[in-house]
Amino acid sequence: MTAQHRELAAGRWLQFSLVEQMANTGSEVERALSWKERGNADYCTRAVERALELLDLTIADAANRGRLRELTRVREVLVDYFFADNQYSSSAARWRTYFGAFAFAARAGR
Repeated sequence: MTAQHRELAAGRWLQFSLVEQMANTGSEVERALSWKERGNADYCTRAVERALELLDLTIADAANRGRLRELTRVREVLVDYFFADNQYSSSAARWRTYFGAFAFAARAGR
């Protein structure tokens, strides 16, 4: 898979706080949820792939070492929701609540 966020992958992502990183990841998750609800599987998959790329960049950020357990679990559950059997019983509402908190915090921090 080629990098969709080339500029961010080149190092700009590391300039963001964890809250900003998760808020941006949440934006891609929101797009994926929206496309899923509209029944467009191709666009949904593309948005999830972009979200996973951002999440992988967040996981790779040395500043987030103390949050690796949460970040890797988020990745696991996200993949399960969109690509597997949803064994964790995730829902669009739960994803919106989880990532919405980061979006709110990122806006409040500006």
